[in-house]
Amino acid sequence: MQSRWRRSEFADLRNYIFGSSAAIITDVSLIVGLGSARTGKAPILAGLLTIAIADNISDSLGIHMYKESEGLGEKLSLLSTVLNFLSRLLISLTFVAIVLVLPMAQAIAAGLIWGLLLIVVISYLISRRNKDNPVKEILIHVLTAVAVVALSRLLGAAIADFVRTK
Repeated sequence: MQSRWRRSEFADLRNYIFGSSAAIITDVSLIVGLGSARTGKAPILAGLLTIAIADNISDSLGIHMYKESEGLGEKLSLLSTVLNFLSRLLISLTFVAIVLVLPMAQAIAAGLIWGLLLIVVISYLISRRNKDNPVKEILIHVLTAVAVVALSRLLGAAIADFVRTK
């Protein structure tokens, strides 16, 4: 029973979704927003790594406390926390690699494409699991992500213009 419980928890998509989608949208928004402010790679990498560690720990603690409040027990809460942390960390590190390897303009485009591709895959898996229309779910999630990224781009550009005029 113990090994079957662990296998089912590792296979449960819910243990990965929150962390993965949060990491994707946050990382793409940071790359696009700071990229539009023309900050260079160092601040973007620092931001991505800060998100990969500090924000990730914060969100994982929140998930852990939520799972405990549901009365799921210490082991299940800890497993959910660790799976969330690792999925988020791995996704964030893919964006770090993109920024490290590519020139900044290409990194922005590649990060955006990679992020949207990941959102599409996750949305498809969710819709399949819930027996929902995958096209509808993909459109909702992609449009939401695009809106957040567009807002980040506008904010980054506005801040850059404001700072330059001072």
